[in-house]
Amino acid sequence: MWKQYSAAIGALACCLSLVSYASAGEVDVLKAEARRSNGGSYQFSVTLRHDDTEWDHYADRWQVVAPDGTVLATRVLAHPHVDEQPFTRSLSGVDIPSSLTAVIIRGGDSEHGFGGVELHLELPN
Repeated sequence: MWKQYSAAIGALACCLSLVSYASAGEVDVLKAEARRSNGGSYQFSVTLRHDDTEWDHYADRWQVVAPDGTVLATRVLAHPHVDEQPFTRSLSGVDIPSSLTAVIIRGGDSEHGFGGVELHLELPN
């Protein structure tokens, strides 16, 4: 009988570890704001959510992307934010072609790359 319990406990532990691993998931962009400077470039403030699990799996970047998929800017995140969720980081000096009225903000992590919830952001004039 102990062997049955032992096997069941082992299977449960395996499942729990998979749930824990999968819970980190992909990066979700919760909020983004853009401000235009006098020089014409933009400053972006982006709020991300990701269940960082230290250096092996953490939100490591976000991007400003044109509707056609062209990457306009990348903000690299230098470290995990395990105890700071959600978190907001900014990037200034982003040049956006004058023909664009909106951009896409997407987040990436060290395990999955880009994925999760992206945000469509209308640019201020």
